[in-house]
Amino acid sequence: MIVPLQYLCVVNSARLETPIEKHLRHWALLILPWGMLIAAWQAVAVSGLVNPGLMPTPGQVGGKLVELLLGGSLGIDILRSTQRVVIGVFLGILVAVPVGFLIGWYKNARTFLDPLINFFRALPPIALIPLVVVYFGIDEPAKVIILFYASFFAGVIVMYEGVAQISPIFVKVSRTLGASDGEIFLKVIVPLTMPHTLTALRVALGVAWATLVASELLAAQQGLGALIQSAGSFFQIDIIYVGIVCIGSVALSMDLALRAFTRRLIRWQDRVEAQ
Repeated sequence: MIVPLQYLCVVNSARLETPIEKHLRHWALLILPWGMLIAAWQAVAVSGLVNPGLMPTPGQVGGKLVELLLGGSLGIDILRSTQRVVIGVFLGILVAVPVGFLIGWYKNARTFLDPLINFFRALPPIALIPLVVVYFGIDEPAKVIILFYASFFAGVIVMYEGVAQISPIFVKVSRTLGASDGEIFLKVIVPLTMPHTLTALRVALGVAWATLVASELLAAQQGLGALIQSAGSFFQIDIIYVGIVCIGSVALSMDLALRAFTRRLIRWQDRVEAQ
């Protein structure tokens, strides 16, 4: 049976979503997972499968969160942890980008440095805490060094893999057109490596937040990691949940902001978005 082309066009056009429907579908897809997660959490908490003292409900955690924000030092804890993460990631990426470019672009540098980088990146930051205490004490620099370590090795691997995938044909074509080494670096290499730099920054941010609690083991008086450890010592499960929710929320907010910045900065790059 042959279906007229005009009929197919009418059917396809009838199935197209309106802008309002697309907007609603977008927000539904964003909100639905969180609703399912909270519903599952609530169901487990009230089901009796877990001791109520070991799993507070979402409402109890939300109430404690508001209480700590209004009457406690939660805002200062969030600020201190964010400050440590930002400094550690900034310093880590500042070193990781040139090192990653070096080993990704130059084969001899890759042969020389790759084994060392892969050796040290396999070491968990928490394993280095005793040495960090010995060499740097327990003050603020020690906490930043732990985050720097985690950020650097996370970022350098992403940067290295990204730069290694850049085709040398871009450099050859630029030289053929008469570009100098400085022009090639500024107008060819830097734009091509920008997406990888921003991806390295995103990965480093995630790893740094995941390492935050370990870094604040070093006698921290303020910070979300210190809040979680203190609550654990006194078996304050609801405060532990508050700390976890805050870490995830701040990390997600920073990642979303970085993704929005990335879309603006590398708008020139062709992207294929999965539907």
